Amino acid sequence: MSLTPKEIVSELDKYIIGQNQAKKAVAIALRNRYRRSRLSKELRDEITPKNIIMKGPTGVGKTEIARRLAKLVKAPFVKIEATKYTEVGYVGRDVESMVRDLVSVSVRMVKDEKVHEVEQKAKKVVDEKLIKLISLELVKNSSLEQPTIAEIEENYNQNKYDDMNIEVDVSEKPKQFDMMSGMGEISINAVFGDIFPQKKKKKKMSVKRAREALIEEEADKLIDNDSVNSEAIRRAEEEGIIFIDEMDKIIGKGSQNGPDVSREGVQRDILPIVEGTTVNTKYGSVKTDFILFIAAGAFHISKIEDMIPELQGRFPIRVELNNLTKDDFVKILSTPKNAVTLQYASLLKVDNIDLKFTDDALDEIATIAENQNESQENIGARRLHTIMEKLLEDVSFNASGEYPMSEVVIDRPYVKKVFSENAKNNDLKRYIL
Repeated sequence: MSLTPKEIVSELDKYIIGQNQAKKAVAIALRNRYRRSRLSKELRDEITPKNIIMKGPTGVGKTEIARRLAKLVKAPFVKIEATKYTEVGYVGRDVESMVRDLVSVSVRMVKDEKVHEVEQKAKKVVDEKLIKLISLELVKNSSLEQPTIAEIEENYNQNKYDDMNIEVDVSEKPKQFDMMSGMGEISINAVFGDIFPQKKKKKKMSVKRAREALIEEEADKLIDNDSVNSEAIRRAEEEGIIFIDEMDKIIGKGSQNGPDVSREGVQRDILPIVEGTTVNTKYGSVKTDFILFIAAGAFHISKIEDMIPELQGRFPIRVELNNLTKDDFVKILSTPKNAVTLQYASLLKVDNIDLKFTDDALDEIATIAENQNESQENIGARRLHTIMEKLLEDVSFNASGEYPMSEVVIDRPYVKKVFSENAKNNDLKRYIL
């Protein structure tokens, strides 16, 4: 069962404030995938995703919308910066690597699921092995009274031996070597893995760490890697989302010098990937026809219309994201599940500080954020992290966890005091990540 567009927007609203036009666009794109999956194969092959391009300043939620969308439906997702790529013939990453990255993410997702399925079976084998090793370790230590096997099993199940150090044989993970060929990316390990057997190495580690290492090793034996790769490729092709950020930075406007020519070359290299092609990866060939591409950029200097026409045509849905207002900042501070105020309150609770924010404090923080974005570079919601770091600098520095839980209330007077005329001389830019 797939989520309806309204349900998708409702889920996105839990984490992202405003930007309803962009949310609607991605919600429809996601629902169309479900609709397409219900059609006959003949018709399904004719319907390709309607790719989206987002225009808006940094920090307004472009990346977060795409990331949350993928997380919502557990779809393989990668975020890449268009500026990382170079035209064919230049030194640097080629555009096909974005597809290889997507497949790698998909393989990891599928493998994690398969590991979870066989985890209990693997744990049973590992538990038996560890109980024997613990028994041997106890025998070595003759100064201790020897418990029975039944007692060892009971203590083991109660995690009483977790900190005991034992000697275990663990497989050494071979270093991954990949190379490029005319056929695409090839894993040297895949080619020679069967010729050279995995080496075992004796290591001294705690029972807890040994359990984790051995379960991973045992689960790997129970998993069919061919079926993992096959399913991963299917998911990448049918459900994958590639988010291309900084799209405006590869648009050369009216200049014919070297760098701009190279930028246009990157656009031309991206075109076949978005249009639909086959990319060879170490896991197998991947068709990009049905991958959903979401491009984004500020487009301050260049415009979407400055992209090469062929690429423009491959992003038929265009949405513009709005600048964040004071009201948006107030909501960002208080509404989302992962609100920045909740993050700081949770962090400081570790050191016995019960952090509270009054409504007038949030209003004042939002006002400062709006003013800072207007007077300095507009960095959107990231400005709140700058302000919060400065605001809570003394509280964070003095909190040590040595004293009982104490309440600290942040109100408007406290915020104004921190950001008074004297404090205005402090350069907040040093907090920007």
